[in-house]
Amino acid sequence: MSAMSLLGRCFTRPIVQFCCKVTSVSCQVQPKRDRWNLVKLPKPGVNGKTFRRIVHYKDEYTVEPLQVTNLGGRDPVTGRCVVKGIGGGIKHKYHWIKWARDGPTDLNEPPREDRVLAILKDGCRTSFVALTGSGRDLQYILATVNMKVGDIIHTHRGIPPYPIRPKEGDSYPLGALPKGTLVNCVEMYPGKGGCLIHTAGSFGIISKKDEEDRIVVRMPSKREFSLHASCMATVGRLSNAEHNTIPIGSAQKSRELGNRPRSGLWQRKTGRFGRKLRPLPPTRKIDRTTGSPKTVKLEFNYKRLND
Repeated sequence: MSAMSLLGRCFTRPIVQFCCKVTSVSCQVQPKRDRWNLVKLPKPGVNGKTFRRIVHYKDEYTVEPLQVTNLGGRDPVTGRCVVKGIGGGIKHKYHWIKWARDGPTDLNEPPREDRVLAILKDGCRTSFVALTGSGRDLQYILATVNMKVGDIIHTHRGIPPYPIRPKEGDSYPLGALPKGTLVNCVEMYPGKGGCLIHTAGSFGIISKKDEEDRIVVRMPSKREFSLHASCMATVGRLSNAEHNTIPIGSAQKSRELGNRPRSGLWQRKTGRFGRKLRPLPPTRKIDRTTGSPKTVKLEFNYKRLND
């Protein structure tokens, strides 16, 4: 072996290893300008959020008009635009509706009577609002079509053995109303308060009796829900039935209502090529357990599987 190769083996390898040692160097990596970070925006309509306004509720129920904060379709936390169709609008005060109609449960007691004191228009909803009172208790409810100032409305939570003859504006359980009755502000669960059928001019129809303690109600969308017989409902059709037929008239009026101008690319279908006729979905049974996640138990025990 030559002397040069011997020197290379003895000295070259240690020199290379010394030079290639990893040294810690503090540096800052600059982000690339052509990349963008994905921002997760909240979905509209989740947990009752429409991103139109925030109502500043008080600790106790009151008939005093509440202050609101218009959001204009933006998320109140991040300030990012979530719903592009909302913007502008006139700020209206909010009238707190008392959705739960309370009354006696004993059939021997007479129903609770409330007098309609005033019917007014609320800018935060489409149907009219009625101010009712009994003694010192005042509350707002959704007014029906034929409701007038001075009318007496009744409320009772008992279910008699035979259906009753209700008047418009009265509130009774679904099990106490006869078949074919027009209802609104229907409870989804007993004691939750009227959370179904709030739009102006809308109504539901009691179609049939499903089981011993369940009533089928046909919604304005022609879907049928099977609800518990003790769910409260208000009799009659909601007021301001002409709301859907009145044209807005101008772009300025639409802007005052809180609608942001659109691009004009979307056009409504004219129906020239017909429409798809789909059958209605089956009757949906709404109960406390509806929508609860199913628990699945998985076992990873190979001895049991091999037996």
